This record gives sequence, structure tokens and C-alpha cells, in this order.
Amino acid sequence: MSNEIQKKTKADLRSFISGDKVKDQITKALPSICTPDRFLRVAMTSITKVPKLLECDQTSFISALLDCAQLGIEPDGRRAHLLPYVNRKKNITECQLIIDYKGLIELVMRSGKISTLHADKICDNDVFEFNAGKVDKHIIDFKKPRGKAYAYYAKAEMKDGSSKAEVMTLDEINGIKARSKAGDFGPWKTDFDEMAKKTVFKRLSKWLPMNAEDAQVIQSVDEKEFDFEMPIKEPSFKSADDINVEG
Repeated sequence: MSNEIQKKTKADLRSFISGDKVKDQITKALPSICTPDRFLRVAMTSITKVPKLLECDQTSFISALLDCAQLGIEPDGRRAHLLPYVNRKKNITECQLIIDYKGLIELVMRSGKISTLHADKICDNDVFEFNAGKVDKHIIDFKKPRGKAYAYYAKAEMKDGSSKAEVMTLDEINGIKARSKAGDFGPWKTDFDEMAKKTVFKRLSKWLPMNAEDAQVIQSVDEKEFDFEMPIKEPSFKSADDINVEG
């Protein structure tokens, strides 16, 4: 791509995003918890942080923005990520929406029925007891190495006193990773623990109270996730060692 064409493409995308047509679509998609102006400012900030997004196909970029808007989650690089990927079949760069587990947590917590959420890895030297869908005990001795992780779990405590938990073995997590077209690069390579916890939390979230429309969009995004050859730039999702949210 020549410098002149490249500059025009970048300028066109910025102008397109800032235009009234896109703002109108975003306004219709957004729930009342977020304003269109703020949402689009965050989207433009994403472009500043990841300049390669300017090379993305406009249709894919707007599609990712609208999916994000429908969920009412800003693409701030913490709850949701807009990332450029090479689609070698079409020979173009497309924008991919990645919903982080923090974004999933926000959706679940909106129901007002969850008191706490927690996720972690289970290592050889941990004391862990799981019985009938409930985590009875997880004790970590921080005075010594935890050893290798052999499983991951996520649990939720409801405000009515009930609870729900999911556990996935390392083999099960690796099975999900192997089926991902981005299993050998991107966050699966740079932040395996975070992707593993996201995977088990996504399984748990199917059992938790969530708006039906949100659940449908999440399913749609999941089906498209990583459906490309390779990322332009390997993302690094840095976050806390575990999920621990109280509501």
C-alpha cells in the first residue's frame, strides 16, 4: 500500500467514525448507561493506542463497535478490546472485538442478583475441595511455591444465598485453546492464565442471570472470535491474578 493511499485510508476511517451516520447507529444500539459521545471518544482512543486499527476494513470496524455498543461496554482495552487481524482469505485487515472477562463480569453484575464473583487457578500445592457444584475449600500457602496449575475455577455467590461454580481441568482448557485459530499466538500465548480464567468464567456465566439480549450478543461475538489467520500485533491483557468482585 503506497503512503498516499495509506494516509487516505486512515483519514477516511477517522472521518467515517466521527460522522453523523455512525453516531446515529451507535446511539440506537447503546443502552442508557453510556452516552454516544463518550463511547465514540473511547473508540477513537483505542485507535490512538493501536494505530493499526486504522488499516482495518471499515465494515468490520463498525460491526465490532456496534456489537460493543449493544452490550453497553466501552472498548477501553480493559473490558473490551478492538484488535486488528489479518484475514488472509479476503486479503484484508479486519477489526475483531474481544470481550475480556471483566466485561463479562460487568454484564453479569448488572442483574443485581450477584454478591461476589471469584476465579483462580488450582495448583499442585493448593488445598482444593469441590463437591456437587460448590467450591468448599481453596487454601493457598503463600510461604511456598504453589506448583503447576492443573485446573481453573470460577464461582458466584448470589444475594439470595445460593451459589454456583464451574471447574475445568488444564486438559479441558488446552482443548479450548487447541480449537482456537489463535491458540498459538495472541493472549493464549502471552496471558494463558487470564485466558484460562476467562474460559471457565464464560462457562459459569451461562448459568448466571444475564439480560437475554446481552447473552445473545456475547454468543455472536464468541462465534466470530479469533476467526482469522493471525493478529497484526500480539495483545497483552494484563490484569489481576484473579477475579474477585463484590456487588
